[in-house]
Amino acid sequence: MLSSLLDKTLDLAVVPGYSSVGYRLRHPLWSEGELPAMDGKLALVTGASSGLGLATAEGLARLGASVRLLARDQQRGEQASATITARTGNRDVQVSLCDLSDMESVRDFAAGFRVEEQDLDVLVNNAGAMLQTRSYSRQGIELTFATNVLGPFLLTNLLSSLLEGSAPSRVINVSSGGMYTQRLDVEDLQSERGDFDGVSAYARSKRAQVILSEIWAERLQHSGVVVHAMHPGWADTPGVRSSLPRFYRAMKPLLRSPAEGSDTILWLAAAAEPARSSGEFWQDRARRPTHRVPGTRETPAERERLWAECERLSNWHELAIP
Repeated sequence: MLSSLLDKTLDLAVVPGYSSVGYRLRHPLWSEGELPAMDGKLALVTGASSGLGLATAEGLARLGASVRLLARDQQRGEQASATITARTGNRDVQVSLCDLSDMESVRDFAAGFRVEEQDLDVLVNNAGAMLQTRSYSRQGIELTFATNVLGPFLLTNLLSSLLEGSAPSRVINVSSGGMYTQRLDVEDLQSERGDFDGVSAYARSKRAQVILSEIWAERLQHSGVVVHAMHPGWADTPGVRSSLPRFYRAMKPLLRSPAEGSDTILWLAAAAEPARSSGEFWQDRARRPTHRVPGTRETPAERERLWAECERLSNWHELAIP
């Protein structure tokens, strides 16, 4: 009872709940300590060359999984792979190149991955972008939406056959607590109206990620694939340092380490409890509501429109997901 009350208080207070304070207060209360080994499992982590992605990949390797790192830069990816191997002793860590904002790059990677790998037990959609100015992908799509929503949408759908063939398997979408401040605007998914606000565009894209996670869970409910979204709290990552410099300077003493931020990702990938449900939103190993601010709830029609627009913009028209 006391642990539940403390957890809820931290969550509602936001600053202590999202900071390193919340992690350190909650951690001793978790009934599940050491995570089970993942020997024989294959995990793919996007945005794995730094920050949360690197910490997640390292954690998965430490649990014994075969880990595939998806990165945009070969040198940074190889450095990450070497770091993980040195720290964990796991030599089954490989790097692939892919720019998630480029739909052709996603298609090329997925085609090669399906040829090279027979299984996929865990997919972690972690890569993300928060931009200061409006920019566009190779296909002319606003870059925040392309990277955070469209690329993971296409990648997950293209790899769904591997995930189903490896069932029970898991998809984990890394969102952000910032999504609580925004609602889905299906009329302006690419933030084309008015002056561009990078923080708001990022938060809206993270709202879309959570909605897509729920839709995937519905579509894959009989396949043995579970899909969850999570937010890591406020972590000290290169993305936060470069995209939110004022926030970073003000909050630096309270920011979580990448390892603390990635803890729930690893728990969702390995623990028994997350496999018993799908379509949930998590933070610090607990289910969280997806709406806190009035006026942020989307309608069923808007959810359908989001999926349809993602299909159209990514040029993904397969209908084979059960």
